[in-house]
Amino acid sequence: MKNPHKLKPLKPSMRENKRYLLVEGKNLDRNIEQAILEFSGILGLKKASPGFIELDVGKNKAVVAVNREAIDLVRASLAIWPEKITVKRVSGSLKGLGVVKKSLGKI
Repeated sequence: MKNPHKLKPLKPSMRENKRYLLVEGKNLDRNIEQAILEFSGILGLKKASPGFIELDVGKNKAVVAVNREAIDLVRASLAIWPEKITVKRVSGSLKGLGVVKKSLGKI
């Protein structure tokens, strides 16, 4: 028996397009969200919708997924943050970033 309330899947054109940022800096897990929040507020944070794909505390590197429309907003907020956070690369895929899933060994 089929569920009559089941939602149809989204078309590919309606999904959020993500870009992946390779970021270097200290305390990245806290600082990235805080930088976006202080620069553009809660609406900017929602628009960017950052999500951590990989986080390597030892190397002070992280891979962050960000909404494509908000990439400039995220780069600007990280640039003016008092602690040094640099965006090394931006890519549309993890493979293009040179990241091996499960480890940051190839970065």
